[in-house]
Amino acid sequence: MYSAVDHQWMGEALGEAQKALYLANPNPRVGCVIVKDGQVIGRGHTQRVGGAHAEIQAIADAKANGKDIAGSTIYVTLEPCSHTGRTPPCVNALVVARPAKVIVSMLDPNPLVSGGGLARLTDAGIEVQCGLLESEAQAINRGFISRMTRGLPWVRMKIAASLDGKTALPNGQSQWITGPLARADGHHWRAQACAIVTGVGTVKEDDPSLNVREVSTHRQPWRIIVDSKLETPPNAQILNDLQDSGVIIVCAALDDVDKVAKAKQFQKRGIEVIAFANPQGKVDLPKLFTYLAQEREMNEIHIESGFKLNGSMLREGCVDELLLYYAPFFMGEGIGMANVPTLPNLSTREDWRILDQSMIGTDLRIRLIKN
Repeated sequence: MYSAVDHQWMGEALGEAQKALYLANPNPRVGCVIVKDGQVIGRGHTQRVGGAHAEIQAIADAKANGKDIAGSTIYVTLEPCSHTGRTPPCVNALVVARPAKVIVSMLDPNPLVSGGGLARLTDAGIEVQCGLLESEAQAINRGFISRMTRGLPWVRMKIAASLDGKTALPNGQSQWITGPLARADGHHWRAQACAIVTGVGTVKEDDPSLNVREVSTHRQPWRIIVDSKLETPPNAQILNDLQDSGVIIVCAALDDVDKVAKAKQFQKRGIEVIAFANPQGKVDLPKLFTYLAQEREMNEIHIESGFKLNGSMLREGCVDELLLYYAPFFMGEGIGMANVPTLPNLSTREDWRILDQSMIGTDLRIRLIKN
């Protein structure tokens, strides 16, 4: 159905989509190339929220190059939108441009589109094909797909550990287990996320900033602190630089005068405080992630927390992907990766599937998803 040339051009469109990794949230990362007479005459990718979508960028690029789009083939990694959101429907601009054919990697999982864009193109007499390099397009947009189909963000947990699975010495010292290249790679994954989640224990012990510093990005993710008892120190570094991104502190309940007063002090500084309690008086993690997806339009969440919160996230089934960095040494006694219960027998285990593994400097990075 698709030629080698089609694969080549869609590969270029996927390359354009990669340029939107740090940029597009909460929109999907989409790339587009317009080909005519064997040459790319326009290319584009999704801009920051409220800005142009990939197809509009590519059309503008072609026009800026003095090219006529009529009769061309347009390769786009996601079905063109057919509804009015923050911007007009892209499919209208494609119909006006009059390409001969539009080849799409995947249908839009957004129920407001979901085939409507392709139907509109077909009705306008434009040949449409869908499914070229679909799995590659889906991998770029795991978070958007998750939010649209499950009402949940895609949650990635990052852990740096020694070969024997220790994340810190018994006294809590953890800086630095992995080398500088692995730490920089971790910032690449931070930059893709809509929010970085940590626990109050990590805030109190390590005082991290949890912003993106090692890669260039036009936007900073939100920072979220899971803090059941509202114990976040007011001078914590994570609460700084609010002009670059927001901070949310999630407690279990605002159920006494002291907590209410402390919450008001945070709120005066522009720090949000919200409460989601579970029956045990802790933060209701599944409810938090549902809220982040459905109320805050967050696609991907990146977790960098300690032994206790990691365990809670895993026990409550909140984690979709593990991002593990193993440093080449044994620590011996120390703090483990996650506080999870001992299996009664091996048949009750939950297996994870390895997506990929790479050497990052001297450290081994392994990515896994639930089987």
